[in-house]
Amino acid sequence: MALHTSVFLCFSIFFSSSFQKHAFGQDNDNVATLHARLADRVYSVEEFGARGDDRSFDNQAFEEAWHKACSCKTASVLLVPNHKYRLRPIRFCGPCKNHITVKIEGTLEASPDPSHWNTHNLGYWILFDSVKNLVVQGGGTINGNGKKWWQKSCKTNNSLPCVGAPSALFFNSCKNLVVKDLKMKDSQQIHLNIQKSMNVKASNLSIIAPESSPNTDGIHVGESSNILIRDTIIRTGDDCISIVNGSRQILTKNIVCGPGHGISIGSLGAKHTKESVSNVFVNDVILKNTTNGIRIKTWQGGQGYAKDITFQNITMHNVKNPIIINQNYCDSKLPCHEQDSAVEVSHVLYKNIKGTSASREAMTFNCSNNVGCHHIVLQNIDLVGEGGEVVTSACNNFKWQGIGKIIPSLCA
Repeated sequence: MALHTSVFLCFSIFFSSSFQKHAFGQDNDNVATLHARLADRVYSVEEFGARGDDRSFDNQAFEEAWHKACSCKTASVLLVPNHKYRLRPIRFCGPCKNHITVKIEGTLEASPDPSHWNTHNLGYWILFDSVKNLVVQGGGTINGNGKKWWQKSCKTNNSLPCVGAPSALFFNSCKNLVVKDLKMKDSQQIHLNIQKSMNVKASNLSIIAPESSPNTDGIHVGESSNILIRDTIIRTGDDCISIVNGSRQILTKNIVCGPGHGISIGSLGAKHTKESVSNVFVNDVILKNTTNGIRIKTWQGGQGYAKDITFQNITMHNVKNPIIINQNYCDSKLPCHEQDSAVEVSHVLYKNIKGTSASREAMTFNCSNNVGCHHIVLQNIDLVGEGGEVVTSACNNFKWQGIGKIIPSLCA
């Protein structure tokens, strides 16, 4: 199918320039400074009895400090001083009466005992729920202590049942949120989980877990809009960034990723669901020793779309699958049979992508026999093997147009 390239590139230029202004009603870069200037009251968790001795659980002190800060009629700060605090699962609920900053200077460490979770709180360790105008920052560390959870995973031992595990830092239904200047490590599962939220900026984060740790995504975004992720290093055992159903207007910039599974749109459409992702701009990314580079993955039998997606200025180092679309994704112990429907993948731009592939097949476009992928543009692609060897591409039901140099040559 012929593409109107000029129209498609106009979309890309408009999206990247307008979105980077990040028009959230106010510039989130200034929110943290504004909060500090407005804050009339600082509530230290130690005022409420937190010991910070790396032995006692300090949930009660944190909950009492949050209640005071959240109910304060002026902007406030919940301060976590530079000590090590152990926490069982904990939930910080809004709405709050004014702007609130959580300043983490010390270390938060999760209980190492999975029995401290139950069916009601299994999805999170630290949850901020329904909070507006929130800043979480401070230079401290959030340690999920996830080793025992990884040992219980069916991906570590396939004889075990597949069950969920907590996200270390979970934001649900939040608005006007800043998360910055934090170290996160060894989450039970996802490190930073953003759900049903809008106007979010995550920046200057360090997210690290062993390459062998299962399902430890760095940043996971679902059902959220106007999300900026930038200036962040992610080295984990799963996707560095995963963007799933209901997400739109997502900008990621200046990310270093690896090891891990790369940057993924999806998976979408599992269990015959209708799911969508749109208006995603991934720019200035370095991927090192990852399983995948930039990936779109959808299940057969689903419905919906992944569209208006740009991957631009990406450098790969020893990446096994540098560019991949898989509309036949199957993460199941049972085989996935061909279905009549699929999530539509369209209007995707790959621009200025270079580097080395760890496998001979550097580009894979495995699209559905019934729906296929269309309006795909590749511009200035230069991928070779680790020693400069020639690599190949593979295509199925894939409609595309090339601009400039395309290495390896794309299949017809």
